[in-house]
Amino acid sequence: MSRSTAAAPAPRWVVPRAVREVVPPDPALSARWHVHDYPGPFARWNHHPEYEVHLARAGAGSYIVGDSVGRFQPGQLVLVGPDVPHDWISDLAPGEVLVGRDVVFQFHGEWLQRCELLLPELAALAPLWSRARSGVEFSGGTARAGARELELIGTSAGAERLQHIFALFALMAAAPPDEHRLVAGVWTPPVHDPTTAEVVSRALADVVADLAGPVRLSAAAATAGMSESAFSRCFQRATGQTFSDVVRKLRLAHAATLLEQTTRPVSEIAGAVGFANLSNFNRRFLAGHGVTPSAHRAAHRRSLEAAAG
Repeated sequence: MSRSTAAAPAPRWVVPRAVREVVPPDPALSARWHVHDYPGPFARWNHHPEYEVHLARAGAGSYIVGDSVGRFQPGQLVLVGPDVPHDWISDLAPGEVLVGRDVVFQFHGEWLQRCELLLPELAALAPLWSRARSGVEFSGGTARAGARELELIGTSAGAERLQHIFALFALMAAAPPDEHRLVAGVWTPPVHDPTTAEVVSRALADVVADLAGPVRLSAAAATAGMSESAFSRCFQRATGQTFSDVVRKLRLAHAATLLEQTTRPVSEIAGAVGFANLSNFNRRFLAGHGVTPSAHRAAHRRSLEAAAG
């Protein structure tokens, strides 16, 4: 039975923090490079008008970029476009902290436009910025070379810093088809409710912490100190998806990782990600990934064998 939709008590943990991350300008630098820990004040569901290049240095976990949900591993490199909501949630033991988990480089579209006026060669990067509105994940040699350039931005200055910035841009723009993919849809929902960031961040973290458990809308709403209907509206307005859709995507993404990295039976993996019924798991996995769980595992093994030569 649903909880009453009457006025809910004030949220217990929601604080009046704006959803939009404010990226402080530095008059001495053209763009912002920084490293942050997880958990930490910068590691939460957020959006901002700047482009962002995000490198996960350590810690496997789940991500949400726009309307896409998936799993990440150390070394994942992603370009996120302006106002595309995003969050990376690591799998942690109680009390664990990943120091310097993320390297982030943020730059404004207006800065790019001013650069193009002086350096018309940069207009060739326009397709990259267009793709960024869906989020772009890089892999293989592009991700490794891009990560090196991204790290060097933070340890260099002057003309050398600019050299690494534009080298990073060139690498991403020239990524071969098999080393980049669009992450999400182009459209992303408006996200201007000042409590939304904390609501979504907490809900996502709680779901990831117990994917095998009975994740319920009523429990997430109660944790936020909201009625079920208010929580549902808040979550869907922020992510463009229902809470149950996101929970299912997180479970299926984790299942794909377990299929790739373990030899556990499919039936056991189904239970480990919260599916009590194997046929339902197989059906949901096929709908979400386009192949059955067994076919996904077999395809991953073939790709590893091909890579090994």
